[in-house]
Amino acid sequence: MDVKDWNSKRITVIGAGVSGTALALLARESGAKVFVSEERGTLPPDTLERLKNAGIQWEAGGNSDRAFEADTLLLSSGISPKAPCVLEARRRGVSVMGELDFVAPQLKGSIIGITGSNGKSTTTALCGHVLQKMGFKTGVGGNLGEAASGFAQEYFDYVVLELSSFQLHWAHTLRSVVAIVTNLAPDHIDWHESYENYVAAKAKLLSLQDSTGWSVIQDRDCDALQVENWDRTVVLSWNERPKNGTAGHIFMGKDLAVLRLGGKEHPLFRYDETTLLGHHNLENVAMALTTAYLLHIVVADVGEVLADFASLPHRCELTATIDGVTYVDDSKGTNVAASVTALTSIEGRKIAILGGKGKGEDYRALAEAIVKEADAAVLIGEEKDRIEAALKKAGFANTHRAADMETAVFTARKLAHPGMVVLLSPACTSWDMYESYKKRGEHFNAIVRSIKG
Repeated sequence: MDVKDWNSKRITVIGAGVSGTALALLARESGAKVFVSEERGTLPPDTLERLKNAGIQWEAGGNSDRAFEADTLLLSSGISPKAPCVLEARRRGVSVMGELDFVAPQLKGSIIGITGSNGKSTTTALCGHVLQKMGFKTGVGGNLGEAASGFAQEYFDYVVLELSSFQLHWAHTLRSVVAIVTNLAPDHIDWHESYENYVAAKAKLLSLQDSTGWSVIQDRDCDALQVENWDRTVVLSWNERPKNGTAGHIFMGKDLAVLRLGGKEHPLFRYDETTLLGHHNLENVAMALTTAYLLHIVVADVGEVLADFASLPHRCELTATIDGVTYVDDSKGTNVAASVTALTSIEGRKIAILGGKGKGEDYRALAEAIVKEADAAVLIGEEKDRIEAALKKAGFANTHRAADMETAVFTARKLAHPGMVVLLSPACTSWDMYESYKKRGEHFNAIVRSIKG
């Protein structure tokens, strides 16, 4: 719907978090009569002030009948299709709309959409960084940083959005000039109810493309994503020849990434031009630079553009090197696939710190990676028993239990030798011990830096 179509419409925004509050403010600016309904018992003072200043009424502690006195129920990020408020809205005949379908038509700039199981935040930040360094007015956000609504009604050359599977589940009208799926691995199965549903949500980013949009994906994910428009698809692989015949191929060579497109080879970057750790981050850089190329943007001095791009916090972030041992914070590794990627992408033998609150995942793949890449594992949190059982089943016995992060770090320090890596990549959420993966990573960093003095 065009923005003018919302004038005087009654909209109830479900959720008053970052995306919900931004949605409510945008809906109000669009001329709608807005009501915010939040399940939590209270709202933060800054949120209350913003809603009050915009003349928006609200409720907290549940969804009352007032929430359904609306033309449209507008869902903030993360609201499940099985949520009681969604089911009730449909029972009452109230239309339900996701965040992206409301926001995207109001963005004044070309959209670059980025999703994936792991690496989407780094790739989003990289795309934004490259475009900004090349002089384009670029908004960077979505599921990362500022909500998508915050970029509406202001002109941008490009809006780079990290998109979650939750947001994409509800999307029906999103169009991107470039759509990137960084990779696929099981995650959020509890929300989507199956891996197939999770992949289908990710694949929406590609299926919603029009004939002018490009897609950039991993070669190994082509079948799962059910790619249809091969003529506008670029695949990334570490193999000389991709399995799938697509329009383009990002070849990750020994020291150099090359884009093969239109019968020509275009060098993207040398691996020594970035300080990011891990092979997976090389893939992220390659996808970002390919995006610039597909937009006909020439990045003449890649080294200079990448020089001041630092790893995002808690994503394979170098914390310190002490007595020849490298300490790496990958607290954002909250699922098995992320931790396996960190273990296999970062060079050197590891002492791995694992555990936290689980997502019901199978730890066999994690155990296989530990067997290949680690000399010892230090286990913390609620999942200690399950992870230890998986490791022992895989034939890995050098496990150590720790009651807290401080004990875990000092145990890992005793086990590590010069040239090794102490890697915090828990494969679990933080919620049994910390309020967020950020707090967990910050605590790890503080402990390590206190050792360094």
